[in-house]
Amino acid sequence: PERRRLMDLAPGGPGLPRPRPPWARPLPDGAPGWPPAPGPGSPGPGPRLGCAALRNVSGAQYVGSGYTKAVYRVRLPGGAAVALKAVDFSGHDLGSCVREFGVRRGCYRLAAHKLLKEMVLLERLRHPNVLQLYGYCYQDSEDIPDTLTTITELGAPVEMIQLLQTSWEDRFRICLSLGRLLHHLAHSPLGSVTLLDFRPRQFVLVDGELKVTDLDDARVEETPCAGSTDCILEFPARNFTLPCSAQGWCEGMNEKRNLYNAYRFFFTYLLPHSAPPSLRPLLDSIVNATGELAWGVDETLAQLEKVLHLYRSGQYLQNSTASSSTEYQRIPDSTIPQEDYRCWPSYHHGSCLLSVFNLAEAVDVCESHAQCRAFVVTNQTTWTGRQLVFFKTGWSQVVPDPNKTTYVKASG
Repeated sequence: PERRRLMDLAPGGPGLPRPRPPWARPLPDGAPGWPPAPGPGSPGPGPRLGCAALRNVSGAQYVGSGYTKAVYRVRLPGGAAVALKAVDFSGHDLGSCVREFGVRRGCYRLAAHKLLKEMVLLERLRHPNVLQLYGYCYQDSEDIPDTLTTITELGAPVEMIQLLQTSWEDRFRICLSLGRLLHHLAHSPLGSVTLLDFRPRQFVLVDGELKVTDLDDARVEETPCAGSTDCILEFPARNFTLPCSAQGWCEGMNEKRNLYNAYRFFFTYLLPHSAPPSLRPLLDSIVNATGELAWGVDETLAQLEKVLHLYRSGQYLQNSTASSSTEYQRIPDSTIPQEDYRCWPSYHHGSCLLSVFNLAEAVDVCESHAQCRAFVVTNQTTWTGRQLVFFKTGWSQVVPDPNKTTYVKASG
């Protein structure tokens, strides 16, 4: 893991440019726009882009790499930004294989097997929380024929430090996305799928949704067993022993491995922190149950969806907004351009911008902040449909704005 992290931080080493990737080399005239993958296991008819789409890409940027693959960000001729993934010719896997065996073409095909496996799984496991495969391209590169490049949806890396500074609503969305993904993997058309390499770096964010992007270490088969001693799930902090079925398979091992990894990498950090107080007991039960593997993915997702319903419908408020006796004056079509203060977590680092279910909750938030004297309701909403509101220290300057409504504390 440390080596992979250093690879990401130092793309080519000081003063060492990365080798030109296969897709950056010119295609021969007459190259097909959608070449079929050789052999069995080629993806279905879903992907649409092929080699022709890579003829005139622009703005290529190196994103990162692991032991085997490198990822680049490019812009297609039509303007859309996509990710391109190819075997890293300067990567660990290809380099160590060539040093040991001296067969460059054979070593490339061995490394490319991971990329091909991932491409097939992206196609077979299509889901809103699985990165979308747009296409692929086979073309000759240097001394190696038929090098493979996959074309996928572009996402942003998952940075846990940054996520901890975002709103609870956005962090909950990530956990809900993960719950839906794990439910899909447990009931996929291929059977129960487990992610053997389950870390934040295997995921990306696309418009706030969490999506798995790295599937070359995914496994479909359950673990065979002769008894429960063969069904031990091992993690750094603790182990779990699962039952061995009469058919000779460890019951639910793939599902439980995914679930515990979701707990230790995501849920325990993102779910409870700064959540609405009335939702904390339910969120704590989700964290505790997944940490003990007391629930499967079905129950975990059901409880996450319950949290979403309580939050989106406003039922979580529990009449907490009915006690305020402070009156506010409504000033339509107006805003307060300055007089900001910082609160946490906020949607804007320089001001206090929060989401509310209704006007009563906005009043309640303002009353709970000692420095709040006014608030501005915008026409912008979050992914749950809640309105974004700026909270202010005063209202010395109110200016026209047709998209906002200002509320100020009535004097006296």
